[in-house]
Amino acid sequence: MKQDLQQIQTPIATEMADFEKKFRSFMQSKVKLLDHITSYIVRRKGKQMRPMFVFLSSGLSGSITEATYRGAALIELLHTATLVHDDVVDDANYRRGFFSINALWKNKIAVLVGDYLLSRGLLLSVENNDFDLLKIVSNAVREMSEGELLQISKARKLDITEDVYYTIIRQKTASLIASCCAVGAATAGADTEKIERMRLFGEKVGMAFQIKDDLFDYGEDVVGKPVGIDIKEKKMTLPLIYALSNASWMEKKKIIYLIRNKSENKRTVSEIIDFVKGSGGLEYSQDIMNNFYQEALRILDDFPASDYKSSLSSLVTYTIERKK
Repeated sequence: MKQDLQQIQTPIATEMADFEKKFRSFMQSKVKLLDHITSYIVRRKGKQMRPMFVFLSSGLSGSITEATYRGAALIELLHTATLVHDDVVDDANYRRGFFSINALWKNKIAVLVGDYLLSRGLLLSVENNDFDLLKIVSNAVREMSEGELLQISKARKLDITEDVYYTIIRQKTASLIASCCAVGAATAGADTEKIERMRLFGEKVGMAFQIKDDLFDYGEDVVGKPVGIDIKEKKMTLPLIYALSNASWMEKKKIIYLIRNKSENKRTVSEIIDFVKGSGGLEYSQDIMNNFYQEALRILDDFPASDYKSSLSSLVTYTIERKK
């Protein structure tokens, strides 16, 4: 039975409510403008899936501690900083249906707010000697930056292979969910082996999550994401990579020409979507997504039964059954 996020959150409902208050206090500043902007960021929070992965992983690996709150806050602070900077880079005016920071307060302020959030996260860890957590999360941020830059460099040539695609999504998306699960385990006092198992679990979930996101571009169960946006941005995702690898030389040449030169055209986008659907690209991608999903669940199987384990399992299922 499919569950909603509120049901999945049940074993950690109290911790999540406490986390919201603590996170707000971690962001506070004496500068009125900055406090006003950070309040805006807190108010427009999304599904809170990252803190959920941290707290559930912590409960599964031992017990939730004060360090778990700091670990979850560190991830949220550093990740929010990267999102604020991303919106400046992309010249994006909206995020999750709300105006972006740069749209409301302009680029200069947005960049400085991102810097502030980054420094708050670093100080929170340093002041509490959470160097192990800082190492886990800093590695994830480095990987996210590398993955983004690799994708940009490959988008220019449109020469992404399936292996390169997996490297990009492992770095761009999976590394963050992996760090949530590793931080959860680390703050519960788990040993190195268990922390690594939880990191790997999060990585598998992240891979499945990103492939699901890529399927939305082709109208697969889509709610809220414009169809064909990845094609317009010349992003080579798994359904397209698979379709191109199985196309004739002439067909491949034609599709790459269309993506490179005419991807702004609605009719062209529809033609590319039809090409991918006709080549079995969606079915292939769904199979790969399900493989990652099953691998994640197999890692969970090694842990004893608990409410945390049940909720984590449901959260993984939620990530690949979601409609947006």
